Amino acid sequence: MRAVESQALSTRVLEDRRLIHRNDSVREHADAFRELRTKILAASGNRNSVTLVAPIAHGCGGSFVSRNLAVAFAFDETRSALLIDCDSRHPAQQAALDIEASGGGLMDYIDDPAMDISRVVYATGIPRLRLVPSGQVREATGERFTSFRMRAMVDSLRSRFDDAQLIIDSPPVQGSPDARILSALADHVVLVAGYGRVTTEQISQAAASFEPEKLVGVVFNNTP
Repeated sequence: MRAVESQALSTRVLEDRRLIHRNDSVREHADAFRELRTKILAASGNRNSVTLVAPIAHGCGGSFVSRNLAVAFAFDETRSALLIDCDSRHPAQQAALDIEASGGGLMDYIDDPAMDISRVVYATGIPRLRLVPSGQVREATGERFTSFRMRAMVDSLRSRFDDAQLIIDSPPVQGSPDARILSALADHVVLVAGYGRVTTEQISQAAASFEPEKLVGVVFNNTP
């Protein structure tokens, strides 16, 4: 299934929202995300997959990395990307992409058995990129992420958008089991270490939280 495209955003709007684009004036930013995309595709045998982007601590810029990684996948005209905001305590993607999520979001879908998943998948104005926003802020999320409905949702999205790479924007590894719980739904894990915000020991401890074969690498990021 391919979602209907909305009108593409201008280069200026993309830059205002800190999103990479094909004519990015800061080439190393776009190239870094393309390189990460290539590494994930190599790890998945060039097949579509689910990648969890997990910041080590709050403020490391995990949402920035997951958002631009999704954009990098959307650069490929043979693929699409679906970004899922699972950081319900500090949701960032709806505001960053300026989406009016009138139909609700992920947490609303999980809590309402009657809701169809199509209601919470939104066009972003970036060709081939769709967003599932977090929805209403929730404090307790672990039991939702382990629910049958959450797993069934990921499976449903993989089948409905069969050309899409799924990118999960995760809560921080520190202070909550949510990132580890969500990794059970993912094929790959990318850790995000905020420059000057975490120590080498914290990076090692965070990496040990995940299955070694899923860990693609660590992104050192200086953008909150």
